[in-house]
Amino acid sequence: MAEWFLFLPQLRLGIDAVVARAVAAESAGFDGIAFIDHLEPPAAVDQPIWEAMTLATWVAAHTERLRIGHLVLCDAFRHPAVLAKQAVTLAEVSGGRFELGLGSGSWPDEFTRFGLPDADDAKARAARLARDVTTIRDCWGLGSDTAMIQKPLPTHRIPLLFGGTGKTTLALARDYGDWWNIPSHQLDRLDALMPRVGDARVSMQQMVGFVGDGADEAEIATTSKRRFGYLGSGLVCGDAAAMIEHFGALADRGVQRFYVWFADFATPDTLHEFADTVITAL
Repeated sequence: MAEWFLFLPQLRLGIDAVVARAVAAESAGFDGIAFIDHLEPPAAVDQPIWEAMTLATWVAAHTERLRIGHLVLCDAFRHPAVLAKQAVTLAEVSGGRFELGLGSGSWPDEFTRFGLPDADDAKARAARLARDVTTIRDCWGLGSDTAMIQKPLPTHRIPLLFGGTGKTTLALARDYGDWWNIPSHQLDRLDALMPRVGDARVSMQQMVGFVGDGADEAEIATTSKRRFGYLGSGLVCGDAAAMIEHFGALADRGVQRFYVWFADFATPDTLHEFADTVITAL
């Protein structure tokens, strides 16, 4: 059975609105929620954006069942020993609902603007991610360097998710990952890449222009494409029947978790209707 997360980039929304959507997703039956991690929103640098770990902690405090994570935290933004401590703390306060999603960084412009290293060197960023994952696991008592162990140790297992299709990311997913997230625009590579991630389960993010009962399909498609048409195949529009067919086909290909990103910014009514029709059917 597939898992369903609300993907909710934390821009264009106040914190109260983010919490309201998280609460609605939980009551509707979503399994989790995921945020993004940027110092400035890609291609929308004039938009304000909330910090990812702080917001995840606040949402955890306002929910009871929803799992909480990110697609994905940028490895370079936090020292790995600090991130290891943050993850343990958030896992503890949430009752084991936190998942640690990691990537090497996808927006070099913010590296340049804020003075982060290796802005133009993707290989160096990937190598740092591999080193930092080792450090994090050492801090949790899961590695070989016992001098790095932090206390308290995790009392809840913290799942690891890696996002991307680079060689290093695939190897990390294979060796340490509970989940591997493939970008929707690279689904044509899914069958070829799945053997390279071992036992890691597959997830993907999908932007949806959901046509609810009685809604104007043409209007929703037009609005969704105006807002998010740049995503190409990463955007799908349709009613519940079309969504059931779309996600069902992906599940048949081995995708086990969907991060659903709604073109209407995830209004509570949309979340409930999507869950009552699409999630329930699948």
